[in-house]
Amino acid sequence: MDRTDTRSRIQEVALRMFIDKGYEATSLREIAEELGVTKAALYYHFDTKEKIVTSLIDDRIARLEELAEWGRTQPRTPEARREFIRRYADELHQGRHHDTMRFFERNQTALHDHPSSLRMRELMMSLIDMLSEADAPLEEKLKRSMAIFAVHATWFILRDQDVTDEQRQAAGLAVALELVG
Repeated sequence: MDRTDTRSRIQEVALRMFIDKGYEATSLREIAEELGVTKAALYYHFDTKEKIVTSLIDDRIARLEELAEWGRTQPRTPEARREFIRRYADELHQGRHHDTMRFFERNQTALHDHPSSLRMRELMMSLIDMLSEADAPLEEKLKRSMAIFAVHATWFILRDQDVTDEQRQAAGLAVALELVG
């Protein structure tokens, strides 16, 4: 197994344990045991839990920064906003984003002041700003910013509903597209 696969496997196992047991209650030793590796092998990739969390957030930030770069080159038109939301929704449903969001939801106190969390908040605000002109009416800015939240909300609001992930994703995207007009 190469370094990238091992790193990804560590992230996956740690994320699952952080969700199940909580960030504070999970130790590096337990992560190593779950992986079936020594602590030294785990330390080769990540020597602290914080670095695992940072890597998860940094991976997400890198993908969102690509979207932000694309968004900055687009005109502020309804078509561009809809395409932006489609791309955002597509990115959201790739990889382990859903689990990462559950992790953040369940570990808010431990992560509140994490430096990567602060970077993520700033990036999200810049993405939201791309949906409206700077001088747009407050109501319009709010409505368009809610499009981003609509895509996320399907995982939290509709989680106990008897719907498939595809139905959940389609519903969130439909509402988001309506909100950006």
